[in-house]
Amino acid sequence: MSWTEEKVESLKKLWGSGKTASQIAEIIGGISRNAVIGKAHRLNLSAKIKTRTATSNQNFNNSTNEKNIQAAKRGRKSKFKSLIIEKDFEPENPKQLEELDENSCKWPIGHPDEKSFYFCGRSSLKDFSYCKLHLLYAYQPKGKKEDVIEKDEVPEFIEKKIKSA
Repeated sequence: MSWTEEKVESLKKLWGSGKTASQIAEIIGGISRNAVIGKAHRLNLSAKIKTRTATSNQNFNNSTNEKNIQAAKRGRKSKFKSLIIEKDFEPENPKQLEELDENSCKWPIGHPDEKSFYFCGRSSLKDFSYCKLHLLYAYQPKGKKEDVIEKDEVPEFIEKKIKSA
């Protein structure tokens, strides 16, 4: 397939109007999406991708946009902040591997070689494998540096683990 002047002009016009590479390939016909991307790159049209996202966002209503923007601003740290504040967690519901379902916390307690090994079994949060308590262990805030600990000092959560083992 060769790029004729007519196809190049169509590409420039469609790219500038915010069409996706797949849509442009379909409109021009006889070329692939990757060919469109490659030609756009060689023509230095890549910078126009920003206008594409700006024009596509106008299709949504404002209330949806505001919700999405606020959710994005919340960030990872604040998503788990409410869990840290909450202190009353439901009691453990020890389960064996065969007893787990999609709504069970899958946090392992103990070592798999031990007879007393089990999984937490509390109700897990939607879209996560763990309960509220174990999410706090599993997902640490990004960029948070570990506090400097004196060499002889053992962190409290490790002491609890040692005692429970």
